Amino acid sequence: MVDAGVLHFMVTAWNTNLFVARGCSFTCAATTTWLINRLITFAAPRRRSRRLAAEWTAYFTASVAGGCINYLVFALAVRLFPLLHQIPTLGVALGTLAGMSFNFLMYSRYVFRPLRQDSPG
Repeated sequence: MVDAGVLHFMVTAWNTNLFVARGCSFTCAATTTWLINRLITFAAPRRRSRRLAAEWTAYFTASVAGGCINYLVFALAVRLFPLLHQIPTLGVALGTLAGMSFNFLMYSRYVFRPLRQDSPG
């Protein structure tokens, strides 16, 4: 909603170039999901300490990589399975699943990874 809303606003209210607006809208959406993930999804009292700017940068980098995987899987699926030209939503779904899975792994294991528990020994 943030992505589409910012894109729509920038294009209609400010007459911003569509591609510039898309970059801004993606950044706003990624920042919004970073805040939600930081405060809710991956909230933990003993999370690895990282400066906010560094954490946001890691999150944004993972998000961009996930977006690239999403698009790549979509493009490959549509290219390899001509039926998806008539049902492109299935290609979008495949890309979304791949990108979302990558993002979750990156967010949980890299961006918001918890402190390591020392095993008693």
